[in-house]
Amino acid sequence: MSSEKKRVQFRAPDRLIERADALATVLGDDRTDVLVTALREYLQAATHDDALTQEIAATYYDGVISDEQLNALVGAEEAANLRVLKQQLDDDFIEEVADA
Repeated sequence: MSSEKKRVQFRAPDRLIERADALATVLGDDRTDVLVTALREYLQAATHDDALTQEIAATYYDGVISDEQLNALVGAEEAANLRVLKQQLDDDFIEEVADA
């Protein structure tokens, strides 16, 4: 994982930020650490959801996301599998069109 950091801003409901601040106080961390941990855990869980993985794959096959984005979302091994499948699908499509 890259050690580079990017500043982001977003709006969130007051109650959500209050909860993040309270948890940060309990943990002895700051709000940023709590939010980064929550985002990291959410992304990890979300990308292990089969339905979401299928949506990610479809988006990749449609050329909406790049190889780098695919790797970031599903990991190198799963991304490699999806790239192979995409190539097979592309090859099958080319053969179907050639046969028509």
